Amino acid sequence: MKHLIIYAHPNSTSLNHYLKQVIVNALEAKEHDIILRDLYELNFSPVLSLPDIQGQRMGQVAEDVAKEQQYIREADFISFIYPIWWTGMPAIMKGYIDRVFSYGFAYRYDNGVQKGLLQGKKAAVINTHGKSAAEYNAKGMDKALLLTSDEGVYRYCGLTVERHFFFDGADKAGSEVIANWQLQLEQFYSRPVL
Repeated sequence: MKHLIIYAHPNSTSLNHYLKQVIVNALEAKEHDIILRDLYELNFSPVLSLPDIQGQRMGQVAEDVAKEQQYIREADFISFIYPIWWTGMPAIMKGYIDRVFSYGFAYRYDNGVQKGLLQGKKAAVINTHGKSAAEYNAKGMDKALLLTSDEGVYRYCGLTVERHFFFDGADKAGSEVIANWQLQLEQFYSRPVL
């Protein structure tokens, strides 16, 4: 299976980096083909420019965007790994979505009806955040995140979101909690049919 990992965190000693490596190790153990796109390492430009917008309308995209779209085209499964900052994805990940999940590639409208073009591809989302799950639940933030990311982006474009992991209190997580998160990821990514 061809597995694409789209990763966004600037710190190579972060918890997100550790969780990404857990996933890579689990996939390698199952001999999956893995492509890793570390957006910070790539210095990916998140700015949706006027030329980007004009090009998208004509079915033309910048070279860096075309490269990312090809990776997505070839993938069977896509994992998005990023922290929740200010109740949303980091700017570099949002910019990746803005530029790469373009009209005509990730979605289109047929006679006014929206159609996701990434159908047949599965996805998982792995997020860390500082607040507790109880705090997110009490304010409805967990539902808001699922609505804006899973429904508003990933499913909108036709992806089947198999699982969305929220690892809460991440800035205070001890070794036992992190070991539990690692186990959850290893079990998910080691399933016979991913």
